[in-house]
Amino acid sequence: MMKNKIFVPTILAIVAMVILNSCASVPKKAKPVTNFEVNRYLGSWYEIARFDFRFEKDLDNTVAQYSLDENGNVKVLNSGYNYKTKEWKSAKGIAKFRGDKNIGALKVSFFWPFYAGYNVLAIDNNYQYALVAGKNLDYLWILSHEKSIPDNVKTNYLKIARAIGYDTSRLIWVKQDKRNPVIHE
Repeated sequence: MMKNKIFVPTILAIVAMVILNSCASVPKKAKPVTNFEVNRYLGSWYEIARFDFRFEKDLDNTVAQYSLDENGNVKVLNSGYNYKTKEWKSAKGIAKFRGDKNIGALKVSFFWPFYAGYNVLAIDNNYQYALVAGKNLDYLWILSHEKSIPDNVKTNYLKIARAIGYDTSRLIWVKQDKRNPVIHE
């Protein structure tokens, strides 16, 4: 009887640690950028392309807004227009660096205590365009501070993604039109 009292909580604690820590990873061949400057990354980023997944299903005009909180963590506000229900949707989250703040390797949570990997794999010198990966090959985003992206940047980011192992034919090219308001907290 005593063995079960110790065994069950121990197993639950191990499972919880594995779940919480495994969500904050990066695809095997991916390397987050170094010399990352979070202050230059802040602001509004339009989704140019993404892999579809349930939290963004049927959304276009998607935008992510990043700002710092008082602890130096990144506040996240994602929004988009559900073209089927004809409603704007938004979600607030928090992103924290997984280590060195000069490396674009973060973990983001929209449902505490669960975190998922957020890895900046490529960014231009002017911090206008970014290639972002999640924890595995099921999550990928191309972001821009503008509602479009130059062809040469698109080509380069697709090449990087394919080299990592992403099936870029799965990308959804997000519709961004003039009605896209920037939602504030």
